[in-house]
Amino acid sequence: MFVRMMAVDAIEDAGYATVEAEDADRAITVLGERQDIAVVFTDIRMPGQLDGLALARRVRTCWPDMPLILTSGHLFQDDRDIPLATRFLQKPYRAAALIGELDRLLGRA
Repeated sequence: MFVRMMAVDAIEDAGYATVEAEDADRAITVLGERQDIAVVFTDIRMPGQLDGLALARRVRTCWPDMPLILTSGHLFQDDRDIPLATRFLQKPYRAAALIGELDRLLGRA
C-alpha cells in the first residue's frame, strides 16, 4: 500500500488525476463504470482473487485499446505472461520513469 501511495502522489504531482482500486475486481468494476480512465497502472502482485497479470489480460480483452503499465520486482519485461502492447516498469523504479511512461502513453512527451 505504501508503494501505491507513493505512485499516486507522483502521478498527481505530475498533473494527472488518479482513481485507485484496492484490487483487480474493483479495478474492473471502475473501468466498466467510468469512461474517463485513460491508463491502467498496476502491480503484478496485488490482493484479491486476480493478480495484476489477470487484470491486464482482462483489460486487453474488454478494453483492447486501453494503455497498460505493469510493474513488478519479480517478473521482467521479456516475461511471456505479460500481454502484448503493455509497458513494463521493473521495480524499483523512479517516479520520473513512471511519469515518463504516462507522458508517452498520453501524448505529453
